[in-house]
Amino acid sequence: MLSKAFNFIHEVKAELRKASWPWDSDPKAKGFKKYKELVDSTLVVLVAMILLAGFVAFFDILAAKALNLITTTLGQ
Repeated sequence: MLSKAFNFIHEVKAELRKASWPWDSDPKAKGFKKYKELVDSTLVVLVAMILLAGFVAFFDILAAKALNLITTTLGQ
C-alpha cells in the first residue's frame, strides 16, 4: 500500500514537471511582470465570479418576491 502512495507521488511530480507554468513564459522578466499572465487570469476569474454572483443574487431575489406574491395571493 505504501509503495502505491510513493508511486502516485512520483507520477504527480513527473506530470507537474511537464506542465506549462505561467511564470515560465519569459525568463528575462523580473518582479511583477514575471507574473503578468497569472495576475491577468486571476482578475478574469474574479470578475467572472462577481458577475455570476450578481446574476444569481438577482434571480434569487426575483424568485423570492414571486413566491412571496404567489403565497400571499393564494393565502387570502
